[in-house]
Amino acid sequence: MKVLEFLAKLCAVAAGVLLTVITLMTCASVIGRNTTGWTIVGDFELSGSAAGAAIALFLPWCQARRGNIIVDFFTAKAGAATRERLDRVGAFLVGAVMALLAWRTTIGGLSAWNSQSGSMMLGFPEWVVYCAMVPPLALCALIGFMQALRGFARRELA
Repeated sequence: MKVLEFLAKLCAVAAGVLLTVITLMTCASVIGRNTTGWTIVGDFELSGSAAGAAIALFLPWCQARRGNIIVDFFTAKAGAATRERLDRVGAFLVGAVMALLAWRTTIGGLSAWNSQSGSMMLGFPEWVVYCAMVPPLALCALIGFMQALRGFARRELA
C-alpha cells in the first residue's frame, strides 16, 4: 500500500500544480481583459479541461485517505467488526466504479483520438484530457480493491 499511497500523493501534487497553473492563467486573462483589452483566447476551454483532469488526479489520494463521504447514520451503533466489513464492501464498490470509469474513459479517449476531436476555440485535442484521467482512475480503483482485501491502516497518512 505504501507504493500506492506514494503514487496517490504524486497524483494529488500534480493536480495541485495543474490547478495553480490554470488559476494563474485565468488571473492573467481576466486582468488583461479588464486593463488592456488583451485576453487569452480559449482560457475557459483550458480551464474546463484542466479541472476535469485535476478532479481525476485528486481521487486516488482521497480514497487512500478514506476521504470519501461515509454515511454512518445506520451503522453508528454497530460493532467495530461490522463497520470494518461494511467499509471493505464500500471500498470494493468504489474500486469497481473507478475501474468502470477508467475503462469507459479509455474507450472515450480512443474515440476522441480516432475522430481527432478538439475544443471549439483552440482545437485542443480532447484525447489528451482522457489520457490524463485514465491512470488516476485506475489507481483509485486499485487502492479501493486493496483496501477491500487488506482492510484499512490504523495510522494516519502524512
